[in-house]
Amino acid sequence: MNPERPTANRKNSSSSRSSRHPFIDSTSRGLYIVIRVQPRASKNQIDGAQGGVLKIRLTAPPVEGEANRAAIEFLSRSLGLKKSSFSIDTGLKSREKRVKVENGITLKELEEAFTEILQKA
Repeated sequence: MNPERPTANRKNSSSSRSSRHPFIDSTSRGLYIVIRVQPRASKNQIDGAQGGVLKIRLTAPPVEGEANRAAIEFLSRSLGLKKSSFSIDTGLKSREKRVKVENGITLKELEEAFTEILQKA
């Protein structure tokens, strides 16, 4: 392998992040899920992945952190983890958020869970 050649477009490259879902980010600081929230939806549901983010519809309004709390609760129920396992790293007042997952869950387990969830969506 030529070290001068970029490897970003190679699927099995060890230098690229190894997640099969573009909305899961694995860094040295931990695992993150990038979500885009649509508040005031008719029901809580995952609306698929698009453009590197996981789209989530929530019934909660975007007022006084209600949509943020609803997003954490929804991810908690969807993945079967405690609410305390999630924290919003960036995007507290934005529709696009970066959520840190802190529960000892591995990248592989997170990927498998989202693969199953997205097949049902």
